[in-house]
Amino acid sequence: MPMVRISNVRKAYKDGFEALKGASLDIHEGEILALLGPNGAGKTTLISTICGITQPTSGTIIVGGHDVVTDYRGARSLVGLVPQEINLEPFERVMNTVRFSRGLFGKPKDDALLERILRELSLWDKRDNRIMELSGGMKRRVLIAKALAHEPRVLFLDEPTAGVDVELRRDMWEIVAGLKEAGVTIILTTHYIEEAEAIADRIGVINKGEILLVEEKTALMTRLGQKELRIELHDPVDALPEALADRGLRIEEDGQVLVYCYDTAQDRTGIATLIREVSEAGLVLRDLQTRQNSLEDIFVGLVSKQEDAA
Repeated sequence: MPMVRISNVRKAYKDGFEALKGASLDIHEGEILALLGPNGAGKTTLISTICGITQPTSGTIIVGGHDVVTDYRGARSLVGLVPQEINLEPFERVMNTVRFSRGLFGKPKDDALLERILRELSLWDKRDNRIMELSGGMKRRVLIAKALAHEPRVLFLDEPTAGVDVELRRDMWEIVAGLKEAGVTIILTTHYIEEAEAIADRIGVINKGEILLVEEKTALMTRLGQKELRIELHDPVDALPEALADRGLRIEEDGQVLVYCYDTAQDRTGIATLIREVSEAGLVLRDLQTRQNSLEDIFVGLVSKQEDAA
């Protein structure tokens, strides 16, 4: 059974707004799932519902065999959450804040574990500081330490690197890699698509409360990825020669470049034939370049397609 099973979850408010529209998703133990979506897509609502912060209008969510509604304590004990908003007691000291979080989950005192967490987050020398004395980046580190204090099996990172320094971002991904090796399931929402592309095992795309796609990252890139062949001409053209009119080319950079898109999964790309036809049409090539679609290109395309269909 998946570590997290989300089945046809809907979240609607009294004014009729639907933040989630029948979302379904299985998240496997020990994987890193990156959930991408624009602002207002439903990412935070989905995480809040899984964590029991808000209840679904309908549907079920099971975490480690525990229903988040009927067995809230069992489900929540398995979950660590690093929220977007920094909401910490300003007068409390760092070590006490993290120690208190562990105690809330009924875990026995383990200052050796907390020391290791604080050291990994470069917080050990700040352990006796009050929260109000810390920078924004250090407060973000305290949030992560709090989420890890009770040794969760599922960790939610809701836009964790938004507005933080490069050093924290690097430290965080090192910690995430270590948690994955230990079998922790990690769900990440981010606006930094290059980070999702770099560390995630699977990618989910959510928009307008609907999960548009969930797929293994490499397979997604292969299935949806396209390459562009950019043909730079010696002399610009105003229009395509008639012999090239049906080849799906587009003209860019004031007629200086012809762009040809092709599917990387096809056995034959047609590039060799195209180049020959371009030469036979009397066009002189100056340079050739290829460009692979990025995950961001794919993400924007999926969201745009949903917008067009609406």
